Amino acid sequence: MIAFSVGIIYISINQDQSSETIKIGVCCDIQSSGDKAFYQGAVLAAEHINAQGGVLGRKFEIIHEDDDSSERDAVVASKAFTKLITVHNVDFVLSPSSFAATTYQQIASQHKIILMGSGTDEASQRVLDDYENFKYYFKIGTNNTINTASTINSFVDCREYTGFNKIGFLYEVILTKWVSMIINGLTENGFEIVYNIAIVSDSVDYSAYFASAEDAGVEILYPYIGGSAAIPFVKEYYDRQSPMVMWGMITMASQSDFWEATDGKCEYTTNNGFPIVAGYPFTSKTVPTREAYIERWNEQAKSSSGNGYDVVRFILPEAIKQAGTIETEAVIEALETITVETSQQRDFAFAPNHEILVKVGSTGRVCMFQWQDGEQVALWPKIIKEEVGATFKFPPWSGPWDSIN
Repeated sequence: MIAFSVGIIYISINQDQSSETIKIGVCCDIQSSGDKAFYQGAVLAAEHINAQGGVLGRKFEIIHEDDDSSERDAVVASKAFTKLITVHNVDFVLSPSSFAATTYQQIASQHKIILMGSGTDEASQRVLDDYENFKYYFKIGTNNTINTASTINSFVDCREYTGFNKIGFLYEVILTKWVSMIINGLTENGFEIVYNIAIVSDSVDYSAYFASAEDAGVEILYPYIGGSAAIPFVKEYYDRQSPMVMWGMITMASQSDFWEATDGKCEYTTNNGFPIVAGYPFTSKTVPTREAYIERWNEQAKSSSGNGYDVVRFILPEAIKQAGTIETEAVIEALETITVETSQQRDFAFAPNHEILVKVGSTGRVCMFQWQDGEQVALWPKIIKEEVGATFKFPPWSGPWDSIN
């Protein structure tokens, strides 16, 4: 049975409203596409868990409160988060909202309730600095430190694939600080930064940007392009036959319909993305989760869909089973020691600061995919490239790769 109440979005996955259900609160902005996808992933996971009889004989119940995080109002967010705990009496709280992470962390600490959510480096550091107060917080998304290191590592492998060393950046202004961190790391690794331009997020004409990047001698261009601007961007790259390798983060490029949206002109574009979005069988859970999500909600899965699903379907159930109870201290102990396969990671585990543990030699959870003949081919991490026997492909037009071919 699915029931909606007025004022909040409230979903009961089964008719039993007694304390026998395990109540999971989701605090997020349902108007945000990413937050909505997170919520829908959690609902789907609860349905799957309940269809198998629940955990410890108890079914999951998902209760949502809207924190209106897109407005970035800490007061509204705090009220929504607190209501889940004090009015709905949830057993756990999930939230993909990062802007109020430390506020949520503080409230969770006061009420001694486990929070699994997004956050900042500061929130994770609190766990180390004041464990007894902040041990209730577990981060289910990556941070700038991990993302920066992964991006730098991907460039190192791209250099091995191509032999190129001259890098250009084209990105939205809001990412300036993050790009600076990457540039520092690349410089330390011997790369030459020859082009570095911040743009407005609603750009639709990229001809001048490509012209200046070409004049600068860019061999590998790392773009960060969000939203529908991705379509004119890759079309410009293809139509002008720009003599550089495209290796970056183009959010729409990881969607399965991007090939059709660009009339196939995304060919040779290599994009940072999540396997659950691309449909790559990264783990044994990736494709089944993706297909179930599409069937249930009639829309494409996002990375946040996988985050919401994985916590409710794999991570939390594994910890509860290991603890043999939903008692907070016991579940914290279990969360700190579990290793579990999810739809986005082969060996999901938490580090001492309660962030996702990225092990040496691990495949992590983010890949680089190149569009080849209408399919997204996994090229990074290198271990994945070797698993599928993939080959990095250069465009057929003239470029710095002419001396290689």
